[in-house]
Amino acid sequence: MKKILGGALFAGALVFGMGTAFAEPIKIGIANFGEHPQLNASIEGFKEALTAAGFKEGTDVTYSVSHTNFDASLVPQMIAKLQAEQPKLMLTVTTPVSQIAKKALAGSGIPIVFTAVTDPVAAKLVPSWEAGDEGMTGSTDLQDIAAIMEFTHKLLPDAKRFGVPYNPGEANDAALVEKIKEIGPKAGFEVVTVGVDNVNDIQQRVASFAGKADVIYTPASNLLQPAVPAVAAAAKQAGIPIVNSDDSAVKNGTVPASFAVNYKQVGVNAGKIAAEILKGKDPKTIPPVNPAYEDHAPTISKKAAEAFGMTIPEDLAKSCNCVVE
Repeated sequence: MKKILGGALFAGALVFGMGTAFAEPIKIGIANFGEHPQLNASIEGFKEALTAAGFKEGTDVTYSVSHTNFDASLVPQMIAKLQAEQPKLMLTVTTPVSQIAKKALAGSGIPIVFTAVTDPVAAKLVPSWEAGDEGMTGSTDLQDIAAIMEFTHKLLPDAKRFGVPYNPGEANDAALVEKIKEIGPKAGFEVVTVGVDNVNDIQQRVASFAGKADVIYTPASNLLQPAVPAVAAAAKQAGIPIVNSDDSAVKNGTVPASFAVNYKQVGVNAGKIAAEILKGKDPKTIPPVNPAYEDHAPTISKKAAEAFGMTIPEDLAKSCNCVVE
């Protein structure tokens, strides 16, 4: 009898131990480039989507978040640190981080979901827009350029020259500029571009738009967005209004307007993909997801518009309901 009871207790303990092992939360590594409202919002959306898919933080999943303060030289070290924690999946935020992670984690068996990447095909993260790659896929922040230009015409009816500063060394920026050059003439704009590969050159390069551009559009560039105050200062001095790709700089009164992708939704799109992978789907079979048209929204700052000497068209202000103080 004692032997039978002992065996039963052992079996019960074994089952309990197995249940505890299976209940161990899934580890997810999050490799961010740096602290920025857009990027932070994408991480928040990613977590929310996983929670909605049944992966509750603390119970079902745990997150290890790291960033390099936009220092690309530190990214390999960050990826290695997160890999050492043996995550079940890794979220990589921005193109530079995703490109480095793809090489570093090749053959590791750790699937990668990228987010806040503008053109994953141009960045060689996936082979096409129709499929993911071996162990990698994700969500993009690809903006609707035609819609941005349509909004710009409504905001600045007399603008005919569309200035774009960009970082030639960043795949996202280069791919976006090609798209802008393609769409610009069809939208009634002459496109003028200026390369900026160092934050110390922003003042001089943006000032060079004077007399050549009627409006400046600042893309979702990892070089330019953290330095938007410097871009705005130079543009204001040159007397050229800005339409930004991020609304946070509008809400704090730095730039007059934005037509922006909702980065939280970009993160939600990535989170939905991650949930599919965690449930067994092969990343290779999941094509990258772009933001829908309705994931974009305009914002206009009354304070910044006045500072830039702009008059907000009354009909636009009424129709978009997007003017903030």
